[in-house]
Amino acid sequence: MSALVKVDERTGLAAPQDQQQYLTFMLGGETFAIGILAIKEIIEYGNLTEVPMMPDYIRGVINLRGSVVPVVDLSTRFGRKSTQLTRRTCIVIIEVASDQETQVVGVVVDAVNEVLEIPQDQIEPPPAFGTKIRTDFIRGMGKVDSKFVIILNVGNVLSIDDLALLEQADAQGMGSANEAAAE
Repeated sequence: MSALVKVDERTGLAAPQDQQQYLTFMLGGETFAIGILAIKEIIEYGNLTEVPMMPDYIRGVINLRGSVVPVVDLSTRFGRKSTQLTRRTCIVIIEVASDQETQVVGVVVDAVNEVLEIPQDQIEPPPAFGTKIRTDFIRGMGKVDSKFVIILNVGNVLSIDDLALLEQADAQGMGSANEAAAE
């Protein structure tokens, strides 16, 4: 039996007509979610190699079956303090699609909760103000048991172009600081 599949223009991912599954996780005491179709796997936190002169939100890289995968601290990416490591801290491996390529990125989260199915009619548009993260990072607010789950737009949060621009800005800032120190 085949099911009709619709592609979500905001994320570029296929989604069932009326509901989609989301992986929920904790970050700084708040519940967030990412569409399950973007998730490759969840691994234990560890074996990170720090890379010099990277932006604060890049924790380092890991070797994932022979591939170098950058690891982003979502908390720092959202402008908050760095994620405190606990025994429940883990890395969620996500595939991020850009124009012609797919990038694999790991994100550090406090703890993974569960996979939820959230009907499309239970997802509200992102609020225009009042959130602690950029509104373009939010795909919607899912209502689950009278609570809200912040559904992330991984295409924007982990935008390869956006991360590259920030990296260039940081590099230029470092160059200016180093030149000023030399004078």
